[in-house]
Amino acid sequence: MGLQAGIVGLPNVGKSTLFNALTNAKALAANYPFATKDPNVGVITVPDPRLDKLAELVSPQKVIPTTVEIVDIAGLIKGASKGEGLGNQFLANIREVDAIAHVVRCFEDDNVIHVDGSVDPVRDKEIIDTELILKDIETVEKRLDKYKKQAKGGDKDELKKVEIVTNILAHLEAEKPARSFEHDETAVEIFKELSLLTAKPIIYVCNVDEASAVNGNEHTERFKAAVASENAQVILISAAIEADIIELDDPEERKEFIQDMGLSEPGVNRVIRACYELLNLITYFTAGEKEVRAWTVRNGSKAPQAAGVIHTDFEKGFIRAEVIKYDDYVSLGSEAAVKDAGKLGVEGKEYVVTDGDVMHFRFNV
Repeated sequence: MGLQAGIVGLPNVGKSTLFNALTNAKALAANYPFATKDPNVGVITVPDPRLDKLAELVSPQKVIPTTVEIVDIAGLIKGASKGEGLGNQFLANIREVDAIAHVVRCFEDDNVIHVDGSVDPVRDKEIIDTELILKDIETVEKRLDKYKKQAKGGDKDELKKVEIVTNILAHLEAEKPARSFEHDETAVEIFKELSLLTAKPIIYVCNVDEASAVNGNEHTERFKAAVASENAQVILISAAIEADIIELDDPEERKEFIQDMGLSEPGVNRVIRACYELLNLITYFTAGEKEVRAWTVRNGSKAPQAAGVIHTDFEKGFIRAEVIKYDDYVSLGSEAAVKDAGKLGVEGKEYVVTDGDVMHFRFNV
């Protein structure tokens, strides 16, 4: 689908270490600013226990999970909106992604330099917020000038655009991100055209020390309080622990290590799932002897669109979808049992796919 979540943050907060853990890649993670000069893109597997359960029931030849793309973006510093450091590159890279995973440092370590000399995740967040808002203000001011010129003739539609963009500008100048600007349907297209950096959906990832991976620490408590009004997910993760986990090849060793750390699963699993949700994606499954597979669609997609993810011919020649709810499949144990119980649904073009549907498409081209 080409949708991407970008990992952003100040230099040396653990972005590249987290990226490596997410992708099992080896992006340069160095103890100095700008270690990541070009955005690294990783295609990562979305962990889903439902896929494993379906595979257990069907015993297919292959099991194929769905994926999401993660981009590791160069660290930002004060003045980025004016091109300081790698500011222009950072802002261009972030403009290309669809959602943001903002990493903040919540651990003390004298051996890891902090670009501003001390650990303060709230201040660090505000630095990035400010730079992104300043860039958005610049974008909106240019667009407002254009709309004002177009509205000189008194056209009602153009005057409405001026009103909306003026309100967006005031919101940004009050140091509030565009994503918190309340707007109705009339402003949706304008928002899309503006492509504002602070309009992108966001999650926060607090990178903590090993001892704080489960319950957090004073830094994470302060940070949670600071973002409470944003209605954004905050995830605690120890990038150091995650780095150790990926070095363990044996699944049982990994499991034992994770349990010893007091965790129920790797922290990266929570980050991946949160990014997937942030991108407004859901999963449906196909299940047969050849393969059990997870497929990604946008939330709200109808059956023909879901079929098109497999092959464009499926969408063009769509006839119907045979749908089994995941819970029914698991409780009854097989497709045949579902049919016998009368639980298999036959759906047409207007059916809206729900997360976890097990689907089979009939088509003719």
